[in-house]
Amino acid sequence: MQILYLVIALAVCISVHESAHAWVAYKLGDPTAKMAGRVSLNPLRHLDILGTLMIFIAHFGWCKPVPFNYYNLKHPRRDAALIAIAGPFSNLITAVLIAFILKYIALPLIVLNALSSIYMLSIILFLFNLIPIAPLDGSKLIGLVIPHSKENWYQSFLAQGPMFIIILVIADRLINGATGFSVLGTYLQYGYELITVGLMLAT
Repeated sequence: MQILYLVIALAVCISVHESAHAWVAYKLGDPTAKMAGRVSLNPLRHLDILGTLMIFIAHFGWCKPVPFNYYNLKHPRRDAALIAIAGPFSNLITAVLIAFILKYIALPLIVLNALSSIYMLSIILFLFNLIPIAPLDGSKLIGLVIPHSKENWYQSFLAQGPMFIIILVIADRLINGATGFSVLGTYLQYGYELITVGLMLAT
């Protein structure tokens, strides 16, 4: 049953995350993602087959990136950051809504477990995607503070980001295997606990 709950959580969280990117891009003047059918909660529009399999095999995966045309945006850097941050914050909003539901509504066990899985994965996706390394969404926030004179460096940083994130994940696993300490795991654990405590107090 745990695999089923994980599949449900992946389908919901990824669909919410990617459709939020696409919807915000459309609202900011770029119809690219909407024309590609990405303003949709249908997970089949967003899941990448290999990336999804890697989640189960290596516990690290990816989905189809949401396309957008930088030159359709009135304020490219600002709007690119808004498009990027829409994904993780849509996951945080999902977690907030589920926290209210779990606290105030009595639910059958199977629904409770499914919502709990969605809640947990929503927060993990929120935290992980805030890491400021491309292709994660947090990398676009750097564009808000980098001077335009460093544009070439910034674009190079974005282009090389996928290599850096793979190195980060591999290095973290090697360190964890050797020392039992995981930087990423600690960040996600404490971030999850902090958000959960905050939501418990808020609700």
